[in-house]
Amino acid sequence: MEYRRIASMQIDALWELQRLYKAEIGEDAPDGAAKDRLAKALGENRILFFGAWDGDELIGCCSVTVGFSTFDYQPSGTFEDFYIRPAYRHKGVARRLVQFAYRKSGVSSLTVGCADCDLAMYRSLGFTVPLGNLLAFE
Repeated sequence: MEYRRIASMQIDALWELQRLYKAEIGEDAPDGAAKDRLAKALGENRILFFGAWDGDELIGCCSVTVGFSTFDYQPSGTFEDFYIRPAYRHKGVARRLVQFAYRKSGVSSLTVGCADCDLAMYRSLGFTVPLGNLLAFE
């Protein structure tokens, strides 16, 4: 297993996992325009994607969007887009991918917003510090 940052030229492999992720959580499949926006953001380093590779196959991914925190006056990251192909789950791939993304993103803190049903999974991956409530403005 190899862990590395996903480059914009690997958008097709990443897009396949994005579509699988959306289907698994019951969301509508993203369209071609969404793929174009993602490719642009990836190419402009507005979002960092990291992947787990088994040979030439991308088998897992996650993203870190870097911001800045006045908690410690350093870069902070928001963790999202986490998906591991079912055949590779429960084998340590997820934990290693999260650790790799944290180290390589250059952030001092990494936060995740998740559904209640995913709390145990994220805790097992190292997200153990509660930060109150996360709300989104729509």
